[in-house]
Amino acid sequence: MTDFWNDVLTFAEATATRVGKQLLRDFGSVTASEKADGSLVTRSDKWADEEIREAIASSFPTHGVLSEEGQHILPENDWCWVIDPLDATTNFARGIPIWGTCLGLLYRGTPVFGYIHLPPLGYSFHGFCFEGGEAIAIPSRSGAFLNNRSIGPTADELSPNHFFNLCSRSAAIAPDLPTKIRMLGMASYNFLTVAMGACLGGVEATPKVWDISAAWAIVKAAGAVWVPLEPDPIFPLQVGRNYGDRSFPTLLVAREELVSVFLPFVEAIGKQINN
Repeated sequence: MTDFWNDVLTFAEATATRVGKQLLRDFGSVTASEKADGSLVTRSDKWADEEIREAIASSFPTHGVLSEEGQHILPENDWCWVIDPLDATTNFARGIPIWGTCLGLLYRGTPVFGYIHLPPLGYSFHGFCFEGGEAIAIPSRSGAFLNNRSIGPTADELSPNHFFNLCSRSAAIAPDLPTKIRMLGMASYNFLTVAMGACLGGVEATPKVWDISAAWAIVKAAGAVWVPLEPDPIFPLQVGRNYGDRSFPTLLVAREELVSVFLPFVEAIGKQINN
């Protein structure tokens, strides 16, 4: 099984890097159109989606795929890749250099591996997480990494000079927070800044499964605390379910004692979504 995980990591790194090089060439020179849900899409999203799906079919022919720009229904395969070919398309289309490609690998509906590449920043995150109790062999080098260096949440005490990330739909809570705020425009990177120790926490009101699957594996492997803002657990995903319109409002914090600090500010968000 060790060879399998080496193959998974090598594949994710090579594929995301290859796709990222083309996206960098496209950056700032493509026109975006609006999808039915109001989000933006470009020809770069569609090209990257097809490129990644073809690469998965070639390297892992027995694996399924769930993708923002393609298949939205979880297939029956034990192993399934969840891909966001271009997370933060709005940033990409408007010339803001915070965007990337997300590749998550599910085993029976739960993320066990994530790889997120941000070409403009030169950042590549990956992580292995095995919380589902499934009897699968884990890689010898587990944990979470940025450019192959181990990462983890900060142990700093709360102060007004620390950061908490917001999404556009959670901006109303900004005046009341006990920290400075940042709004990055990329759901997965919002979470990753907590995993790498740059921020104390963050919230996303409407992330989709392709925004969170890769990030979930990385931030859990790093030791950050993931708090769904609705009663039902996010994972495992259910075979045959359409995840195209399903949002997963989420709070992420660096450690357990910060849940009680930030949850009162954001818990209403979960009640407003998916109702």
